[in-house]
Amino acid sequence: MKKLLLLFPLAFLLSFSVSDTTLTKKERKFAKVHLKDTKKDLLKTVNGLSVAQLTFKADSSKWSVEDCVKHIAMAEMGLWKMTQDGLSQPANPEKRSEIKATDEQLIKSVQDRSAKFQAAEPMQPKNTPFKSMEEATNSFKENRNKLIKYIDDTQEDLRNHVINFPLGMMDAYQVVLLISAHSNRHTQQIKEVMADPNFPKQ
Repeated sequence: MKKLLLLFPLAFLLSFSVSDTTLTKKERKFAKVHLKDTKKDLLKTVNGLSVAQLTFKADSSKWSVEDCVKHIAMAEMGLWKMTQDGLSQPANPEKRSEIKATDEQLIKSVQDRSAKFQAAEPMQPKNTPFKSMEEATNSFKENRNKLIKYIDDTQEDLRNHVINFPLGMMDAYQVVLLISAHSNRHTQQIKEVMADPNFPKQ
């Protein structure tokens, strides 16, 4: 019994050290809401569009609505794969000092359509494996739902796994926010396509 009593404080302390490395309730809720809201906005925006509307391009250099959705779906998979690779490595909290953007700054920067970027070649719509709008949409919904569930359940130390991305150093939690903000960025692009005066009426 005495030995058990001595072990109890140790177990008590260890339980706190484990929980300290997981997401806070505020972080978990914020990510879940953002992921759900950006998913809902994208699906609502493209719902019911005709083939003519989905494939319309303002000019040959522009993306169509379908192109944007294919890119979003591909990015959901690619960015999460990179995150999983980072999480499979040992935590590297010493790298946190190299993170230059707050969560809020990251989201704002990614969603800002005034700054234009060239999508990486594997993320170009023509290079995705999706043969149709339906395939791309189903992939997006499946992977986004998995990500929402992951954020709801995970006890992994997302904050102390820092990953080197083209946009700079960010922790795994921030990459989740990046994925969500990225879909929002291209949902805005879809709305720009739909606002074109030559966009088909039906």
